[in-house]
Amino acid sequence: MIVLKFGGTSVADAQRLKNVADIIRRQQKKKKKVVAVLSALSGVTDSLLRMCYLASLRDNTYLELFAQVHNRHLDTIHTLNLKEDSKLDSFVKEAFAELQNMLHGVYLLREQSPRTLDFVSAFGELLSTRMLYAYFQLLQIPSSFWDGRALIQTDEHFGAARVDFRATNKNLRHAFDKLKGVGLMTGFIASTAQNETTTLGRGGSDYTAAIVGAALDAEEIQIWTDVDGVMTADPRKVKKAFSIPSMTYEEAMELSHFGAKVIHPPTIQPAMAKGIPLYIKNSFHPEHPGTRISKKQTDKTHLIKGISSIDDVSLLTVKGSGMVGVAGTSARLFNAIYGAGVNVILITQGSSEHSISFAVKPSDTKAARQRIESAFELEMQVKLIEPVQVEEGLSVVAVIGENMRHTPGVSGRLFQALGKNGINVVAIAQGSSELNVSLVIGKHDLAKALNSLHQGLFLSENKILNVFLVGVGLIGSTLLQQLEKQRQFIRESKMLEINLAGIANSRQMVLDESGISIDSYRERLQEGEAMDLAAFVDRMNRMNLPQSIFVDCTSSPEVVKSYRTVLSDSISIVTPNKLGNSGKYRDYQKLQTLAKRRNVRFLYETNVGAGLPVINTLKDLLHSGDRIIRIEAVLSGTLSYIFNNYKKGESFSSIVREAHARGFTEPDPRDDLSGMDVARKLLILARETGIPLEMNDIRIEKILPAACRKAPSVDAFFEELEKADTHFEKYLDRAQANGTVLRFIAQLENGNASIALREVDAGHPFFFLSGSDNIISYTTDRYLERPLVVKGPGAGAEVTAAGVFAEIISIGNYFE
Repeated sequence: MIVLKFGGTSVADAQRLKNVADIIRRQQKKKKKVVAVLSALSGVTDSLLRMCYLASLRDNTYLELFAQVHNRHLDTIHTLNLKEDSKLDSFVKEAFAELQNMLHGVYLLREQSPRTLDFVSAFGELLSTRMLYAYFQLLQIPSSFWDGRALIQTDEHFGAARVDFRATNKNLRHAFDKLKGVGLMTGFIASTAQNETTTLGRGGSDYTAAIVGAALDAEEIQIWTDVDGVMTADPRKVKKAFSIPSMTYEEAMELSHFGAKVIHPPTIQPAMAKGIPLYIKNSFHPEHPGTRISKKQTDKTHLIKGISSIDDVSLLTVKGSGMVGVAGTSARLFNAIYGAGVNVILITQGSSEHSISFAVKPSDTKAARQRIESAFELEMQVKLIEPVQVEEGLSVVAVIGENMRHTPGVSGRLFQALGKNGINVVAIAQGSSELNVSLVIGKHDLAKALNSLHQGLFLSENKILNVFLVGVGLIGSTLLQQLEKQRQFIRESKMLEINLAGIANSRQMVLDESGISIDSYRERLQEGEAMDLAAFVDRMNRMNLPQSIFVDCTSSPEVVKSYRTVLSDSISIVTPNKLGNSGKYRDYQKLQTLAKRRNVRFLYETNVGAGLPVINTLKDLLHSGDRIIRIEAVLSGTLSYIFNNYKKGESFSSIVREAHARGFTEPDPRDDLSGMDVARKLLILARETGIPLEMNDIRIEKILPAACRKAPSVDAFFEELEKADTHFEKYLDRAQANGTVLRFIAQLENGNASIALREVDAGHPFFFLSGSDNIISYTTDRYLERPLVVKGPGAGAEVTAAGVFAEIISIGNYFE
């Protein structure tokens, strides 16, 4: 025989009761005898307890709630076509009359005792089970109605009564011997030897099923709920959670202790004692196999079986030199806690014996603290033990799985997943069995921690990167196109999913944890709210998503000002915006230090050479112990194009006009020809080598005559530039006479940074530069005779966006 238990959501209404009947009938075809244990209709038990509470306050609204519950059951009976069932009608009338009388008594006495609460709360299971029994009679299915109060005998500990298994097992076996067909039994409720109604506490209906299964030596016990078995994590907090096919009793007990609500610890004990497998199944999805809980470990696929949590705890710490080497200190401490009636959730102690920390419910904090300080009053007076330290606003996360004990490196993966997402661990506890690693973290980081651990331990092949993009101009929009075009490729080759969780331009912004479709981001922005950078960053922080990346595709100094806040929130940054690294050296250094301290990435390869590996190459040289002797570079695609195309027969002004017309220059070409953009790039390279230069330390040779620099408008500038053509012809004539070419070169050597228009001969690596390419030459101890050269397109939306894209992917690899 088998035992089936159906929770409140499975019997929520008439249609769900019909579905339950179908499930029972299918199971009956496989087995001769079936016992089904039922909970109350969803929410009814809470309503009954609420009525009792309101009545004790003499709040007449309890009558309105009573009427709602009464009508709900009558509606269910009507929908099940049971209105003509006179026996059911009498049962329901008597039940609600008895309930109403009891509530009226509570109203008059202004008192609700545990005995009264048990009596009142029992009506939910009685009514749901009696209705299903009547429906079985209507369908002419052989069945019996089992009132749990007549079968399960307990002590008088009302609210969470203890079972007398000798009497209970005898009653159940006697009832089972007489059973023909299906036994429909109330869950949760029982009675004393004096026939007073009791309840079995939280998860009581599950416990009832386990008691019945153990008493009758069932082949299996099925717990039917509203999820596909035991989930790897709470699906309300971890959207990627999935069901585990099997686990051991010990794993299930650990998960349930740390907050998993699918099954309750008392349910497992009777089944484990008899070796009866438990199945957790979904009544909304009955074809799903669910989760099998048994003695043996059958699932070798999953190293971890679940990540569970207790959302709200306080951590109390007792420490002091008077604890070291003193026998009995722990006994005194926990006797004091026991005396306060406080349950300890987690304990951790340093090997030095200098401190003991333990987690309790916040509501127990005050009582535990007072008892401990009273017990150690003398030691605290002489400062051998410090006053109890209390930390609030914490949560416990437990990672559970028997396979952990046989697999090295699990703790490393666990702490790496948390550390790379900026989640601080306050306390750690691990048993010698290695079945459970428990962590205390800040409550505000709970959802982020659960998702980080779930991805790191379960979905390591499917990493989700949550991207927040500010700036959808030429580079930003091109980046989005590339992300969308390569989505399938990076999913298959890199096992990465890009979730665009936030997007903003200078006018509007949208943030959406579930993701913004790249195909429709323009429409979403048009419908979005007004852009407020501080609000954008604040909401991004409060969303607290794992693997978050802030992408700045603007040239805005205001966005750069937000970098410290972003990094402090443990969010990585990718940006082509040079302003963050080319401002004051102290600001550059603070960003670097902050990124290291928060263990996040601050990537800006595209600051210098767009998509070229300029900064990474430099870092690799330095990390490998090489010494930089000299850096020479053409760092402006605009100036590269101008001087690569400036030849005899062409005027300098016409080349600049052409570059301007083709969009190669800034709107005002003087921004390029002044050399300031090149100076910013050279400054960044200098700082990357460890030289603390400021912008005014860079010597820039001005190539524009004063009249060009001071022209009041762009048109006036071009007029002055035409007048200066002869000025530039002199540079060109001299270069041709020397067999050289003109290049606008940035140079760093011996701590000195300079930018100048120089002549280079055919032996120089810059001689054959063409188009708008950038080129960087590194002369080092290792590359002394022949410098290391990086060359290629150093400007343009496509290559710059590609560089940003590459750094987003590199952060995905960092989270592996």
